Amino acid sequence: MNKNVLTFLACGAGYAEAETVLFGAPFDGTVSYRPGARFAPSAVRGESEGLETYSPYCGEDLTDRLLFDGGDLELPFGNPEKAVAEIERFALRLTNDGKKFLMIGGEHLVTLGAVKAVLHRYPDLHVIHFDAHTDLRDDYLGEKLSHATVMRRIWDLTGDGRIHQFGIRSGERYEFEFAGAHTEIRKFDLNGFGETVEKLRGKPVYITIDADVLDPSVFPGTGTPEPGGVSFSDLLSAVAQFGRLNVVGCDLTELSPHYDSSGCSTAVICKLAREVLLQITKRKRS
Repeated sequence: MNKNVLTFLACGAGYAEAETVLFGAPFDGTVSYRPGARFAPSAVRGESEGLETYSPYCGEDLTDRLLFDGGDLELPFGNPEKAVAEIERFALRLTNDGKKFLMIGGEHLVTLGAVKAVLHRYPDLHVIHFDAHTDLRDDYLGEKLSHATVMRRIWDLTGDGRIHQFGIRSGERYEFEFAGAHTEIRKFDLNGFGETVEKLRGKPVYITIDADVLDPSVFPGTGTPEPGGVSFSDLLSAVAQFGRLNVVGCDLTELSPHYDSSGCSTAVICKLAREVLLQITKRKRS
């Protein structure tokens, strides 16, 4: 596997030696409000050049990690089934090769393909879900595959007690009722995240961050902004605990860069990606 020509910050290792792989899933074919998330991976790579490799938050540096940038997948615009299958195929190769990964979406449906891949190797997988929305509809406008149904489709695979949701503040009444019966849901904020981390230590975990969990004052560049979100500092505090978990895969989704002409929303994703990579990847041996 060849390294992407334009790489995310410090993702310059070769595939064979890398512990963690970053790749893009530029798909937004089921977006219900404002499209544009397919442009996020390329925007994030370009903007990452303005970010330091060193994190003053955790005192670590990306140059001390072995990271590979696998580029962006070629995904069909109008076919969610094929897009999910292609993401699953690629992520399964990474997982079978013993790699962790950080996927940059794309709309939130892309998470389904990645989780399906990881479940092949880790059938006892738990999924931590940061989001403004429940994403637990059984269908949206008659379609089973949608960014509004992604967590329901994941529940179809994992069953009860394996999905842990934080920051949720939007959804249909029946979605919240479903969550109350089948998932661990924390509404409005990230309270209780530390307790969940303690409960899941040693178990394989996939983490999906729909960045609209952040308040639109922090992150306006998204397809479905929801007022009342968490602060960047609160989310960063949660990310700082990822290193206590056995994270086998994760993603950052729902950046639509052109809805924030200032570039601040893209910068937020770049910094989150840096912090996630530092937490889930060990220091390389000297």
